[in-house]
Amino acid sequence: MPHLLLPFVLVVAIITVVPGPDMALAIRNGVRGGVAAVWWTGLGCCTGICVWAGAAVLGLSALLAASAVTFTVIKLAGAAYLTYLGVLSWWHSRRRPEPLSPVVATSAAPVSRLSAYRQGLVSNLLNPKIGLIFLTLIPQFVASGEPRIATSATLAGVFLVMAVVWWRLFSLAVGALGRLLERPRLRRTLDRVTGTVLIGLGVRVAITK
Repeated sequence: MPHLLLPFVLVVAIITVVPGPDMALAIRNGVRGGVAAVWWTGLGCCTGICVWAGAAVLGLSALLAASAVTFTVIKLAGAAYLTYLGVLSWWHSRRRPEPLSPVVATSAAPVSRLSAYRQGLVSNLLNPKIGLIFLTLIPQFVASGEPRIATSATLAGVFLVMAVVWWRLFSLAVGALGRLLERPRLRRTLDRVTGTVLIGLGVRVAITK
């Protein structure tokens, strides 16, 4: 595995930073709850990655590839959840927001840590593409003759560590934009933009074959 580790890290880095439903959700929560909301959304996503990684190591993710019904059910549930969050974001944008600093305590923020964590977790678990990524990606970096479970678990651990580091950096980047996010008009606009993106991603997930 050592000679395959660097290529694996490069592929995972690309997968991690490419915008998707999780990132759109984090930005939406960041507008309403600041740095902490983004971070806890990311932790929820990382927990979902742990679940998918464990399933892939145990071979359970193969069910998604083998069962069209299972894949479709998870896919439609995820699409419905993303669409719901998008509509909710648009609904919140109708209200006149109060000034909000992303560095204030989350107890005073519209999005609690638990809510952000739960949304990140559910969004990730209802995205069957994450399971298929583990199903198709990790085996390609397990060399012949290596213990499959041990090597797969190691690669999954690398994937998870990179995801945690990325989410921390991403949440701090949102913090750097804190003064901009304090502007009510900008927050309202971002709510609507991220809401539209989430709805669009929900539709895209629903029609994905």
